[in-house]
Amino acid sequence: MRYLDEYRDPALARRLLAELRATATAPWRIMEVCGGQTHTLVRQGIDELLPAGIRMIHGPGCPVCVTPLETLDRAMSIAGRPGVVFTSFGDMLRVPGSSTDLLALRARGADVRVVYTPMDAVRIARESPDREVVFLAVGFETTAPANAMAVLHAARLGLTNFSVLVSHVLVPPAMTALLDDPDCEVQAFLAAGHVCAVMGWEEYEPIAARHRVPIVVTGFEPLDLLEGILMAVRQLETGRHEVENQYARAVRRSGNTEARKAIYEVFRVGDRPWRGIGPLPDSGLELTDAYARFDAARRFDVGDLRPTEDPACIAGAVLTGARLPTDCTAYGTRCTPRHPLGAPMVSTEGTCAAFHAAGRTADLQDTP
Repeated sequence: MRYLDEYRDPALARRLLAELRATATAPWRIMEVCGGQTHTLVRQGIDELLPAGIRMIHGPGCPVCVTPLETLDRAMSIAGRPGVVFTSFGDMLRVPGSSTDLLALRARGADVRVVYTPMDAVRIARESPDREVVFLAVGFETTAPANAMAVLHAARLGLTNFSVLVSHVLVPPAMTALLDDPDCEVQAFLAAGHVCAVMGWEEYEPIAARHRVPIVVTGFEPLDLLEGILMAVRQLETGRHEVENQYARAVRRSGNTEARKAIYEVFRVGDRPWRGIGPLPDSGLELTDAYARFDAARRFDVGDLRPTEDPACIAGAVLTGARLPTDCTAYGTRCTPRHPLGAPMVSTEGTCAAFHAAGRTADLQDTP
């Protein structure tokens, strides 16, 4: 398959690994930001094939996983109301709130529907004027343009029964927060190619300069990641700290200007709590005043929410790369993809789900 098989060529993978072994003279710790990259690294065993001393740290790049528990509890409260059609992407249905999830609510009769685009939710609202239609708008910068376009389209149609429950988070503030932690071990980053396809990489340049860390924009196929790791190691070995673009076939420095324009017409930057991490300033998107009428959090009063995490879940430490999923006492026992305690075990981009799908157990992991 053109543009896919080429990036899974085992001969080229072996050559890149050989070049990595020849280049690395010291131990290095590199964080891949995106959960999709984590799944490729773990599924293909790339993290275990790297030269001794090069360690991949799995970052908080799963927007489903970092969606605040309060937002999930708010979603459950809204979805359970009569007259509401609650819509979401499929990977959100199994994510646990404090006491239940959207799939369980649907089993009990709530009108919870999986959609493949937020425009589907707008269509449902247009076809069902007697129902309140809510879309759970979750994601990094990658999904923000489509969600912004849905709001713009609903406004053009004059819909009064459509709203979005927004939980958009931004990558650069999370990277900065990790680097500001005195216990941070990250020496270089692999940035998410799909985020940079929208936003470009200009906003990463001050981070690289201030913290003196290489940042390499990479894709998601095995050769993308191996080349990105090699580029990061070359910088580390030579004392450079620049932003480089491995994913040149999809990413430009300025990103997609039309997509960015749509985002900032509908959304503005604001503070956002991250599940397992806590509040981060200027790390999320919220609706501007001009589109506040589409804000489900304002439209539905759910009262005082008191979210409670399962005490056995170490999702926060996993999301920041401080711990591995196999460090969790509930991993693979009380916490499985069928019965998750936390979002990283059920999300398609979650680190715990990646480890579980690959059959990783504690005795197979090297000590970090």
